[in-house]
Amino acid sequence: MMTRRSLGFAAAAIAAAGATTAICFGDALGLTRPSAQPADAIADAPFGATSRPVEVLQRGSPWLTPVREGPKALRGKVVVVNFWTYSCINSLRALPYLRAWNTRYGARGLAVIGVHAPEFGFEKDPAKVRLAVAQLKITYPNLQDNDYAVWRDFANQGWPGIYFIDAKGKIRGYRLGEGGYGEAERLIRSLLAEAGQNLSGVPVAPIDGTGIEAPADWADLGSPEAYLGYAKGVDFASPGGLRRDMAHAYTPAPGLSLNQWDLVGSWQVGGEYAMLVGDTGTIRFRFRARDAHLVLGGAPDGQPVRFRVTIDGRAPGASHGVDVDAGGWGEVKEDRLYQLVRQTGAITDRTIAIEFSRPGARAYVFTFG
Repeated sequence: MMTRRSLGFAAAAIAAAGATTAICFGDALGLTRPSAQPADAIADAPFGATSRPVEVLQRGSPWLTPVREGPKALRGKVVVVNFWTYSCINSLRALPYLRAWNTRYGARGLAVIGVHAPEFGFEKDPAKVRLAVAQLKITYPNLQDNDYAVWRDFANQGWPGIYFIDAKGKIRGYRLGEGGYGEAERLIRSLLAEAGQNLSGVPVAPIDGTGIEAPADWADLGSPEAYLGYAKGVDFASPGGLRRDMAHAYTPAPGLSLNQWDLVGSWQVGGEYAMLVGDTGTIRFRFRARDAHLVLGGAPDGQPVRFRVTIDGRAPGASHGVDVDAGGWGEVKEDRLYQLVRQTGAITDRTIAIEFSRPGARAYVFTFG
């Protein structure tokens, strides 16, 4: 029987004209994690994937952090290719495993390669991606794929999309979304052994994500991604609905049901994001999850925008996320994902409100964990 989680794997559609629609989803679009092992299995390469993946990588450009000795040095190595984008929580939660594999097996013939395929406009800026790579302590090479050329050649379907390539240059496995890391590492070790590597001195140890990279609390996850731009936005509850591409004074909904959201104040809603144009403004969302994140962009003048988070009208206290303090205060300094809430107590339906102190802040998407 198809679960809600498997519906999230409805993959990225590639139109005949070459435009690509993709989803930052992994397991986060599913509201429960099934216990069946096949959900975490490593699959075959997707239909239409290149038969020469290493050559595709060698042709790709630009390299934000290059392959030592150049892309040609990938030939003869076991290669793990990770399609990611730096504001996607599903991509971020996969990073501890990719870093660990790079450290454990980098001297044993493994090359981990990141292919950064942006979801939002700001993620196309190489300087912003380089900053994110540095802040996230990613030391393996990364290729920027703004036009999705590498993505299309691999027939990739979402973030994270992880490919396992043997030393002969053949794709031997594919994992779409989060999970399956134990099986993935077993495959890596098998491919390295096939290539003649002795891994007897390389133990398999637990890999734990911390902070924003910690695994989601799947048992209590009751909220999916929620986009705030009109291109993908749903469940908007302010009276009168969204007004496209124009400043409008929004008023709060009389009440919010689970996974509904509203705006208060003067906002301009575009295809990708909602931007505050009034002096102050608030976004509210009714959610059920341990963690609440929001992808935010800074003001055009480049100065920080201060904001305050409340949960059911109160300061978060011990339930604050890494990007706010116990009083709920934080500020938008860079275009990225911000963790607003990590609850410490019982998980139930709650309303988060984020009030911004001045115009210019952009809000893209809520994600939960």
